[in-house]
Amino acid sequence: MPEETFETNTTVTDPQILIKTFFDTYGENYTEEDKAKISRAWNFIIDKTFSLKRKCGKPYYLHPMRVACVLADSHLGADTIVSGFFHNILEVDPECFEEIKNQFGKEVAEICYGTSKITNLKINSKNMQEADAIRKMLFAMVDDIRVILVKLADRLDRMRNLKSVSKEAQRAVSKEVIDIWCPLASRLGMSDVKSEMEDLSLKYSNPEVFQQIKSIVAAKKNERSEYLDKAVKKIYIATEKLGINVQIKSRAKHFYSIYQKMRKRNKSADELYDLFALRVLCNTNAECYTLIGIVHGLWKPMEGRFKDYIAMPKANGYQSLHTTVICEGKPLEIQIRTFEMHSVAEYGVASHWLYKKGTNHDMVKAEDLSIINQLRALRDEHLTDENFFAELKNELLGDSIYVFTPKGDVKELPIGANAIDFAYAIHSGVGEKIVGAKADGKIIQLTVPLKNTQIVEVLTNPQAHPTQAQLKAVKTSKARQKIHSWLVENDPTFIDKEAEAKRQAEIAANTLHSKQVAERLAEEKKKRKKPDTVTSYTGKIIVEGSSNFVVTVAQCCSPSPGDAIVGYISHKKGLVVHAADCITFLRIPNIQERIIDVRWDVGKNDGKTSPKQQAKIEAEKEKAKQIQMEKNKFEKIR
Repeated sequence: MPEETFETNTTVTDPQILIKTFFDTYGENYTEEDKAKISRAWNFIIDKTFSLKRKCGKPYYLHPMRVACVLADSHLGADTIVSGFFHNILEVDPECFEEIKNQFGKEVAEICYGTSKITNLKINSKNMQEADAIRKMLFAMVDDIRVILVKLADRLDRMRNLKSVSKEAQRAVSKEVIDIWCPLASRLGMSDVKSEMEDLSLKYSNPEVFQQIKSIVAAKKNERSEYLDKAVKKIYIATEKLGINVQIKSRAKHFYSIYQKMRKRNKSADELYDLFALRVLCNTNAECYTLIGIVHGLWKPMEGRFKDYIAMPKANGYQSLHTTVICEGKPLEIQIRTFEMHSVAEYGVASHWLYKKGTNHDMVKAEDLSIINQLRALRDEHLTDENFFAELKNELLGDSIYVFTPKGDVKELPIGANAIDFAYAIHSGVGEKIVGAKADGKIIQLTVPLKNTQIVEVLTNPQAHPTQAQLKAVKTSKARQKIHSWLVENDPTFIDKEAEAKRQAEIAANTLHSKQVAERLAEEKKKRKKPDTVTSYTGKIIVEGSSNFVVTVAQCCSPSPGDAIVGYISHKKGLVVHAADCITFLRIPNIQERIIDVRWDVGKNDGKTSPKQQAKIEAEKEKAKQIQMEKNKFEKIR
């Protein structure tokens, strides 16, 4: 539906006229059952929002209708259209989720819930909270990719109607769209949506350049028309001779694309020649390759400008042949593809929901799409919030390379990935044992970034293992996680920052506990009465009233008789005794659970023992005897 219907023609606000216009434009794409569902959904949104107005004074329901029209332009199904109506309804009425679920089905309700979670995200910032919000957005995408299709339609309509907000808001929204939504649209293959959002972002972020490019393109319109007509005529004549039926479309390049060329080449728009392009559509792959031969026969191709995306499709499924030729002294870009490829190029992942008359929706599984697999893998990674945004841009939104195994299997990796990443992409076991690699038959360094279409052979050794240097070199989440886990478990020299922080906390707790023990022992010493006679230490250590234990005095602190001491049970040395303030003792893991009370044995130098003292000594001996018996039983059992 033309944008003017809802934007410039402000008199069209009657809900019944709007839904009638929608069906007049898109009705042939839907069954009578679909139309009934869409009509019920429209009445539902009108009931909920009829009296609401936007800040600009226009009815609230105009934006949902425009979003639905964007989705209908992509030939999406009835459930997606209904979700377009409802994409912000939970903000108006947070309690209507169950109502939508009961009346329009679980799928529509879940899409509405997914879109509501990401409606007001300020994605342009990079702090932890907003990175976490992006994570939730991506998870919503994995659950049902239509959430992102609806949000892309929402963002596109808001860009089309951005003139009513402040200049600052225009720049902020434009940056968000360029940073996140345009790359997502690109990865999903929705080139029309991506290009329009890019052009609109340029319009509001750099209006002077936008107007300059627009003026130059308009001024060259007549020149372009004559120039392209000649080229089109030559191709038609050549194809007719070979009996190939083609359809040729000429187009001016998108403004944002021209702007990028200006920046890359450091030239103004009027200095650029390749502002225009031709697109040739045919029926079969074989005809595509025949046509590239025809084009290169008519004009000289520019070196390095031929790209075969049919044999090597992009991650989003895009297929086409690209070439740039010199036509009448000017560069002319030509794209050659089949009609089916063109459908995917225009609508991307949305093309898999295209409605075909007389059949059900022709859908592919979301799991078959590369971007979805990457997002599912990311869900299982333990990425910190600080580095999530960088992961998102570099790995998910960045470009990919395709590398082959010697058997011909294709592995998709982010740009910058090396042979170690490639090995882990094959299997974790291969990654752990990698010692070398060959690319196209030649030995390469493991850390050198791989190139597109290389055939990579991994060399392994059973004795090899991951290293800290490899951890620093890899680019993919899988390789980084696997190497990190191995190092934590097997490399004693590896410093795990998280584990180190936990250990320091334990040391602090142990230090406090040991200080408390030392203070208690000192306090008990003060309270203890002076003995009847002069005392001396025997050098033995008493445990539970007995000195009949094998005791190891720690050499790190070498406590002397009379010093405050603490003890613990060692798995190898039995009872080990340290000075109460020994630093080594304070650093022993889980010391609170292993510590036992110990004291120095005190003997008499002279004098007789009183009956009371003698009774006490006899009681201690009896207790020690019982302890020793229990110990002997324990030793036999062990």
